[in-house]
Amino acid sequence: MGLGAVVPGASARDDEPLSSFVPKYLRTGDTIGITSPAGFITLEDIAPAVEQMKTWGFKIKIGATIGKRYFTFGGTDEERARDLQTMLDDDSIAAVMCARGGYGVVRIIDQLDFSKYVKKPKWIIGFSDITALHSHVNKNYGVASLHSKMCNSFPDVWTDADQLQKDTILSIKNALTGTQMKYSFLPEGCNKPGAAEGILVGGNLKTLETLAGTSSDLYTNGKILFLEDTGEYLYSIDRMFWNLKRTGKLIGLKGLIIGGFKIKPDDPGEEFGIVLQDIVLDKLKDYSYPVGFNFPVGHQKDNFALKCGVRHRLEINTGSCLLEEIK
Repeated sequence: MGLGAVVPGASARDDEPLSSFVPKYLRTGDTIGITSPAGFITLEDIAPAVEQMKTWGFKIKIGATIGKRYFTFGGTDEERARDLQTMLDDDSIAAVMCARGGYGVVRIIDQLDFSKYVKKPKWIIGFSDITALHSHVNKNYGVASLHSKMCNSFPDVWTDADQLQKDTILSIKNALTGTQMKYSFLPEGCNKPGAAEGILVGGNLKTLETLAGTSSDLYTNGKILFLEDTGEYLYSIDRMFWNLKRTGKLIGLKGLIIGGFKIKPDDPGEEFGIVLQDIVLDKLKDYSYPVGFNFPVGHQKDNFALKCGVRHRLEINTGSCLLEEIK
């Protein structure tokens, strides 16, 4: 399975990339567990997601953190760690969906024991703050996971949702049931053309920056990296890309995908003066791999499911752009 390269709880060496293992895809009757390892959320808030996933033929197991609140968190650190641990260890659960993001995973990740999880890996689902989990299981255990919308993004009334929102939610079902994912996106004049193949990794840029130098630090050499973020000033984004460059995460990439970036307006008189595209390309002057901007992933409606830790092909051309899972 490629899971024995690292002792559970230990960090992989950067010169020893792990082979990737894809958890079992879900079938009708399988159970999805819902937990809240970061921000708080109510049972009422997740109800639309619960009902929709039931229509897909899945059973739902609701964790103890749903409905709990400790200030901004879905329970205390101990409660959130215990609930997620229960989900990871429960053999009756085929996938673990994080109910929402926010902040909190980094506070509990070192309390988690993945020794049982690696014997029978399951899909971990979510994005934003959940990037910490994606990075941790990919770096340490070589297990694939699903970067996607969470319970708080499901429409209250399915029939009232527009097609884009439906498509992004259905991409979760498709990914979990084994569909070969394929996304085309519009070309941008600032793209760097080319083609590449590699394991797809990435997520929220700010979260990845905070993981640098830890046992959850993402290994990027030979990978296709995708990035997104929200609520950051341009100068902060520039600083984070310098972090990627100075920590060597941009050197050995096969390709780079830039998703949605919701940028906080500069304060009057404190204008940064450099746009996102130039911030990125400035750090890539020495590298020749393909780069694509405005991929449909991030804190936005067009946030499609991506299988982290799974091999993909990226093609960036002047007339079209494509990211496709390779079976």
